[in-house]
Amino acid sequence: MQKDLIGKKTKRNLTLTIALACVAPLLSAAEIKGTLNQGELLVGSDLTYPPYTYLEQKQPAGFDPEFMALMGKQLGLEPRFLDTRFANLILGVNAQRFDLVASALYVTPERSKQVDFLSYLKTGSSLMVLSTSDFKPGQPEDLCGKRVGSIMGASWIPKLNKVSAEYCLASGKPAIQSREFPTSPEVAQALLAKAIDVQMEDPAVAKITVEKLKGRTVISSNELIYPVVIGLAVRKDNQALLEKLTTAFAKIKQKGSYGELLARYNLAEPSAEEIRAALGTTTP
Repeated sequence: MQKDLIGKKTKRNLTLTIALACVAPLLSAAEIKGTLNQGELLVGSDLTYPPYTYLEQKQPAGFDPEFMALMGKQLGLEPRFLDTRFANLILGVNAQRFDLVASALYVTPERSKQVDFLSYLKTGSSLMVLSTSDFKPGQPEDLCGKRVGSIMGASWIPKLNKVSAEYCLASGKPAIQSREFPTSPEVAQALLAKAIDVQMEDPAVAKITVEKLKGRTVISSNELIYPVVIGLAVRKDNQALLEKLTTAFAKIKQKGSYGELLARYNLAEPSAEEIRAALGTTTP
């Protein structure tokens, strides 16, 4: 994340309704099929995950709310965010509690069996420890015998378990003790309380956490661990909405507004090859 990300967030803070009333909609709300409420785009999001999705002055802020504002403008719909814990997001969209998920949701072959994705970002994970700790892991193989905290449902947990079984135990070392917490702030609190040894976290979130804690924690890994693609998630039976979202995404990229958003957050769009790899497919 760029250094002034949080400092400038107030100027770009979004209201929950994100009305965009001053802009004429490019598509009539009546033309949008696949939404639960006419004129609205109900967005499931875990608003505890800065800088992607969080609350500022009781309003949603961060990359995903800004992204959905661009998408809503293009679609002529009013995004309305429904704060939902991360582990319940896929369940929620499939239960039709909201139209889509926009919450830094990693694209994986397992998740693609449950929902359809529109991939729009790529990120990974970093390792964070107390600044006073002598233990400074740089890669998953350094975590044998350590208590590693993650947000519940994080995509890297199965990979950590694999490292634990196939590297740690196979080498005669103790297993990695994986601990899960409902939110990233709770993982950080566990780290501060020394209830865990390491926090494994999205690199942008880790950077913001280090800044907020004013040097009490540090990122010990130097390279992106387990690079992943992020996507919007919709129900498998909601192709109408997926098609509209795909068209709107192409248009905001063409206009340059999405590129400007990526630059402000120091993020990147995944390549077609990276998206195929995330989905576990080999054909274009």
